[in-house]
Amino acid sequence: MLNDVPSPPPLQSPLATGITCRCPRCGGASLFKRLLIVRETCPACGLDYRFVDSGDGPAVFAIFILGFLVLGGALIVEFKLEPPVWVHVFMWGVGTPMLALGLLRVLKATLIALQYHNKAEEGRLAVKPRGDV
Repeated sequence: MLNDVPSPPPLQSPLATGITCRCPRCGGASLFKRLLIVRETCPACGLDYRFVDSGDGPAVFAIFILGFLVLGGALIVEFKLEPPVWVHVFMWGVGTPMLALGLLRVLKATLIALQYHNKAEEGRLAVKPRGDV
């Protein structure tokens, strides 16, 4: 009877919630309301997402990962299969943006989950009140 206070939800894995694009606190509801637009609050647990600031991090990681995958894939296809140019244009012209959107979504959700998990926030300088000198 003394312990009627509800316990907080168990801590979710940042990697698991990032890959599934779920709320970093409860892991229940989707983090995004559209493709890359973050919701204002979690519909399941009510977590306010105003703390979210993934910045350019997901884009930088996506550029490095996609650059490696697409360039490597294009070189392998060219030297192993020797297809006509239109095959490359179709494969990489259509495939790269699709890969980019999927990867950006997962990377953004993972960085948001890591930000929540590590309680990261914008740095602030402590301002001391001026004393009379």
